[in-house]
Amino acid sequence: MITAIDTNVLIDLFGADPIHGVHSKEAIRSCINQGSLVACEVVWAEVSAVFPSESDAQEVLQTLGVQFSPLGVEASFFAGRLWKDYRQKGGRRDRMVADFLIGAHALHQADALLTRDRGFYRSGMPRLKIIDPST
Repeated sequence: MITAIDTNVLIDLFGADPIHGVHSKEAIRSCINQGSLVACEVVWAEVSAVFPSESDAQEVLQTLGVQFSPLGVEASFFAGRLWKDYRQKGGRRDRMVADFLIGAHALHQADALLTRDRGFYRSGMPRLKIIDPST
């Protein structure tokens, strides 16, 4: 099984989050045992901001077993359509295109998304299989 991973789960792990860190670590381990972990360029970009250098971020992600999986054209356009629909229906501006790109990547290029943001993804992308480490 290919599992895409969301930034929030990685930040839980890297920041040793006292509330979510343990559950996120266990969920990452479980997903690796069931197949592979992938992340699109959006996740790599967001995660790199918490490290002193890009090479440090890349080393940690690779050591963890997270493979770089670029967004495809179809997923990119799908994310754009979803974001446009979301905004036209009055969706809040605090939802950025990045969230839609991460979800579209998982929907088109993985079997599931490992995220703590299940409410957003379940309502906006009901066909996307969600793995929530906190449940």
